[in-house]
Amino acid sequence: MQNFFVYDSQVQGENIYIEGTDVNHIVHVLRMKVGEEVSVHDDVNRKYLCRIEKLLEERVVLSIVEQQESDTELSCPIYLFQGLPKGDKMEWIIQKCVELGVHAIVPVATKRAVVKLDEKKAQKKVNRWNAIAESAAKQSGRGIVPEVLPVMKWKEALEYARQLDVKMIPYEKAAGINATKQLIASVSFGQSVGIFIGPEGGFEEAEVEAAKEIGAVPVTLGRRILRTETAGMTILSILMYHLERE
Repeated sequence: MQNFFVYDSQVQGENIYIEGTDVNHIVHVLRMKVGEEVSVHDDVNRKYLCRIEKLLEERVVLSIVEQQESDTELSCPIYLFQGLPKGDKMEWIIQKCVELGVHAIVPVATKRAVVKLDEKKAQKKVNRWNAIAESAAKQSGRGIVPEVLPVMKWKEALEYARQLDVKMIPYEKAAGINATKQLIASVSFGQSVGIFIGPEGGFEEAEVEAAKEIGAVPVTLGRRILRTETAGMTILSILMYHLERE
């Protein structure tokens, strides 16, 4: 079943009004017909089973068949602080991490990041990344569209993460896989989790020390060195397994 996202303001009485680019997608790409059913999530985490009532030029009118419980989100919001990688790796990281259940993604300009974005380029990239996040959320049946926040400097990212309940930073110099297992096992229902992933060159030691000052715990993900596009998905997969609802 096709999945769409709307704002709460688009839910009016017994109807939901689809607008924007989704109209073209429904009418011309999916070629859906009146009477077909779709799943809709709003921005306050409500889920609806709907039936297409009208296909108009600028909007699609849905009738609500029933309101359902949104059960596709993890029991803890996970924030991925991703050091800017080279090329189009960020797009792939966003797509896969949305599928795995990330709550939000924060692109971070670290000292060893090769990519340097000025304000104009950064905003264009963020717009593109949010479009990818929305597409991945639809495909994977998410209850929300995870937001890709504006690019932050390292100090800004640490300040943003300061209030999160659990913070971990995979680091090649960290040792003791049992300590990693214990930290992940300690994450409990409703806690917020921050994960810091370095770019291709990894983190500078000073960056790790600064992260430790706000409570981030250096962890190891095993004996192998993981690429920047692999590390985040690895720890997200482990957390997803631990936090998945019954």
